Amino acid sequence: MGIELQPRALKLCRYGMVSMRKTGSPITRRSFLHSSAMAGVFAGLRPILPSYSAFEPDVRGMEPQDVSPGRKVYDLTIEEVRLDIEGRSTTATAINGSVPGPLLRFREGDDVTLRVTNKLHEDTSIHWHGILLPFDQDGVPGVSFPGIKPGETFTYRYTIRQTGTYWYHSHSGLQEQTGVYGPIIIDPAGEDPHPYDREYVVVLGDWTFEDPKTVLSKLRKFPGYYNYQRRTLLDLFRNADGKGFGSDLKDRLAWARMRMDATDIADITGATYTYLINGMGPEDNWTGVFRPGERVRLRFINAGAGTFFDVRIPGLEMTVVQADGQDVQPVTVDEFRIAIAETYDVIVQPKEDRAYTIFAESMDRSGFARGTLAPREGMTAEIPPRRRRPLRTMADMGMDHGSMGMDGMAHGEMGHGEMAHGEMAHGEMGGAMAMGAAQQLAPAGAIPEAKPHGPDTHGPGNAAVPMQTRSRLHEAGVGLGNDGRRVLLYTDLRALPPGHGYQEPAREIELHLTGNMERYMWSFDGKEYSRAPDPVELRHGEWVRLVLVNDTMMEHPIHLHGMWMVLENGTGPYLPRKHTVNVKPAERLSVLVHADAPGPWAFHCHILYHMDMGMFRVVRVSGATAEEVE
Repeated sequence: MGIELQPRALKLCRYGMVSMRKTGSPITRRSFLHSSAMAGVFAGLRPILPSYSAFEPDVRGMEPQDVSPGRKVYDLTIEEVRLDIEGRSTTATAINGSVPGPLLRFREGDDVTLRVTNKLHEDTSIHWHGILLPFDQDGVPGVSFPGIKPGETFTYRYTIRQTGTYWYHSHSGLQEQTGVYGPIIIDPAGEDPHPYDREYVVVLGDWTFEDPKTVLSKLRKFPGYYNYQRRTLLDLFRNADGKGFGSDLKDRLAWARMRMDATDIADITGATYTYLINGMGPEDNWTGVFRPGERVRLRFINAGAGTFFDVRIPGLEMTVVQADGQDVQPVTVDEFRIAIAETYDVIVQPKEDRAYTIFAESMDRSGFARGTLAPREGMTAEIPPRRRRPLRTMADMGMDHGSMGMDGMAHGEMGHGEMAHGEMAHGEMGGAMAMGAAQQLAPAGAIPEAKPHGPDTHGPGNAAVPMQTRSRLHEAGVGLGNDGRRVLLYTDLRALPPGHGYQEPAREIELHLTGNMERYMWSFDGKEYSRAPDPVELRHGEWVRLVLVNDTMMEHPIHLHGMWMVLENGTGPYLPRKHTVNVKPAERLSVLVHADAPGPWAFHCHILYHMDMGMFRVVRVSGATAEEVE
């Protein structure tokens, strides 16, 4: 029998030796030397990959430095390291020498102390995403604390009051893009409602070899800089047979008059991004091993700075059991979209003795992250072909077939009604365009009704407003739902258990998500953070309905620190809690917020570059007594 070495899936033992298994393939001197060289590469990479990236991952989590009655102490260090991604060397900002950072595993009820030391030449911070804690432990410079100066150590202390899958990341500048992020798992004090036999953390990320500041500079000069998938003149003639040259030409002219692009799906694409699973690129092929018949829990975390991922495992159904760390009633799907900063836990049960590809395709289809589930290390499965990139439709601007004869999208220099019915036909609008049909599909319950937008009062910080905004919770999203696969919808999420003591809010606050894509400006209500008015004020203990209205043609994952957002998705007493809510273009959705956490809290879009350019506000919970603050 020969020996088979799989260079992209070598199992590294603790002493750097290579584990080999017998197969029917003979080994040659050339393949041995090549495999030995690859083993050296992987051995060199091992210090900068976290333990859960190994082929036999350690998901116990980082060991605390000190364990005393009622307290666990962890030391984290942020510093620059050299990182190799798919054979290309670069500089990253690592936590304890690894990208992503180490897995932090707590138990409900733990009192934790985390000492974070800054070895950079600039300020840094750590925000504990989705964790309920005192505001001064939240880790947002300028809001909840001053940041961590070079050479200094900041000590975070809080008690764990929840369970589930979460993550942590820098909230300083663009450091998150350079590697400052890592996963958190919080085990329940009692039994888990969703039993499983094996688990893996799957941290999705996007890496650019460019300086993130250079990326942002390019976007500010030309927002479409990384969009290599724009429609061309050749596409116009190629599509002529399908929907008519004249119709397609009018459609192109309509988009041009609005100074918008139907291919504008993502600001940053595979033109500069390499998409990662647990710090490993598609060629590196992160692998998780299973025994056929086991229930395998996959804890997906989207730690990307600018990428939405569409996740599927061809050949396996996925049962979603948790969203943003909160248990939900199981729902079986073939695919789900995970917005930036969201987490989803799924359970799969591979029964065959074969490999399966974990395929996380970027929403704009310009690239993908890829891993493997297999009975043995070294196995691979077929990688699905990437799907054709989707196009924006008039529905993404609040228009539909029934409204095409009405006034068009209000634009900075374009009057209402400038776009006629015939000019707005679009061959790829699909059924999701029909607003009347969409309202019929929406489940009964507290879902905001479609509303005319009214005049734009947001000033130069907003380039356009949709004619009408409506709930799109029941829609899969751009590029999904048209191929027969079962796609997770926000209306599928039902809390487990129900209730959580929700109350009808006494008041409502409406915030508009605004932007000027031509100038790469992003904001709330037309004002970027540097020009924002006073904080959004909440009274301690009150329930508020927060209505989010997306005036832009892009998705925005909106994150509220310190408190849950209860998504009003029409499920009655089963409304799910989320820390991050994805708002589709021209969408109006509402969340309930219980202002039970005194202090100032960050509220922002979690597309890193949108937040940095101003889509950020402060929500301040005031009116608490001194005893309540303590």
